[in-house]
Amino acid sequence: MSLGPVMLDLVGTGITPEEKEMMQHPQTGGVILFTRNYESPEQLTELVTEIHALRSPHLIVAVDHEGGRVQRFREGFTRIPPAALYGEIYKTNPKQARYLAERFGWLMAIECRAVGIDMSFAPVLDLGLGISGVIGDRAFHSSPDRVAELASAFMRGMNEAGMAATGKHFPGHGSIKEDSHVAHPVDHRPLNEIMMEDVRPFEQMIHSGLAAIMPAHVVYPQVDDKPAGYSSIWIRDILRKQLGFQGVIFSDDLSMEAAGVVGNYADRAQAALDAGCDMVLVCNHPDAAGQVLESLEDYSNPASQARLIRMHGRHQVERQQLQASAEWRQLVEIIDKIDQSPWLEMDV
Repeated sequence: MSLGPVMLDLVGTGITPEEKEMMQHPQTGGVILFTRNYESPEQLTELVTEIHALRSPHLIVAVDHEGGRVQRFREGFTRIPPAALYGEIYKTNPKQARYLAERFGWLMAIECRAVGIDMSFAPVLDLGLGISGVIGDRAFHSSPDRVAELASAFMRGMNEAGMAATGKHFPGHGSIKEDSHVAHPVDHRPLNEIMMEDVRPFEQMIHSGLAAIMPAHVVYPQVDDKPAGYSSIWIRDILRKQLGFQGVIFSDDLSMEAAGVVGNYADRAQAALDAGCDMVLVCNHPDAAGQVLESLEDYSNPASQARLIRMHGRHQVERQQLQASAEWRQLVEIIDKIDQSPWLEMDV
């Protein structure tokens, strides 16, 4: 059975019979986990193992685990700093900033891999311009080149740990104040300005081997009247053809407020796939996930299936072995020192 184009979620710390049935649906390809799915590293390992055992090839198990404010698993995991930390350190010590970004990218990914998780939707490639509250300290820097430099280091660490990276939110969410979770953001800037600023980190990361990208639920009306995640102009013409991206394209969560501009969940999923997404995320609405799976009963995209299989994690490591390693201990000590400094007080 191949991987389908739908990523869904779970309501609790175990799998219900209904969820098991949906995960075995041929159009399911992945599961995204949230804080509500977590009790302990041991419980999480058992949950991921159970998910993986349902299918062959196994479903992709994903999480939003960037660090800072967006880290789903806390107790039992190391507190990863927000991306803005590296940008602040870069002002006085670029070499140290790159080193910390790479090693903390490794730490985030290796701790997730140690419980079996395949991928984390990271890093954020949006510009930290002090405009977007929902991005805020999730951004590495205000400069496109510095974002690309630090995000590339973070990605190298992730890759070393056996995890592919996902850049978000293409073509850029940093210049919009509204939060697409609860509003309908619109960016009125012309295409050339967006390409010269916000798209540059994505372009540079693509050249560095970025495996996946997640478009924003933002409308850029001077380019298209649809949000980027539903726009074939942004996805097929600009991202695929102009920028030459050959990796996986994940939709952002179709339950977000800004995703509702095209109709019901089945319509949203079809619109995202028609625009060029490889996989759509349907979170926090089990009934909607079921509707999407049913609506895509006859859907097939062999190219997407081939791309998605590359998102499986590699280099499985035992958690006890990891925590006994000198590198893990050293990085945890560094983070303990950072926690006692003013670096982590930054927010927008």
